[in-house]
Amino acid sequence: MSTEITAADVKALRERTGAAMMDCKSALTEAGGDMDKAIELLRVKGQASAAKRSGRSTGEGIVSSYVHATGKIGVLVEIQCETDFVARNDDFKAFAAEVALHVAAAAPRYVAAEDVPAEEEQSERAVFEQKAAEEGKPENVRERIVEGQLAKWRKEIALLEQPHVNADKHEGKTIEELREEAAAKTGENIRIARFARFEVGAED
Repeated sequence: MSTEITAADVKALRERTGAAMMDCKSALTEAGGDMDKAIELLRVKGQASAAKRSGRSTGEGIVSSYVHATGKIGVLVEIQCETDFVARNDDFKAFAAEVALHVAAAAPRYVAAEDVPAEEEQSERAVFEQKAAEEGKPENVRERIVEGQLAKWRKEIALLEQPHVNADKHEGKTIEELREEAAAKTGENIRIARFARFEVGAED
């Protein structure tokens, strides 16, 4: 006996994921009406689509800004997309605004972990290795400990690795996961090109 998929179910799934109506209906049908399973199916499909889009050029976009209420922290972020049509899209603008707000609060130093200079990572690795040795950690587990500390360090400095500061609103998703969702909603490749964060009294 097949599960009946109602218009209300489809609407609810669309509101939670931002996916197209037909995609929502197909996912619910495949999931037998299970909302959580349908969300997972759409997430996997969205990631696959995002991977295909990732190679497409991004010649359009916007610069979004955020200034903290105190007036002492300000951020500019450049978010790129493929067309001017999407650059004017509300979902795209909302994503850019959320990124700017996050940069103000979390103060990342690089967009992606790949942007971290090799010498900086090597220096950090050496510190962690020395600390593990001084703490008397067995050699066979030191590498795993060091890799775990490096992964944590990258999250502290690389924007895409960081969970958005508004964890309740974004369910603990990272900036990269939110970027993928925005790309799925707009149907275009979206790229965080660069950002600048200014704080009164802070040294460069």
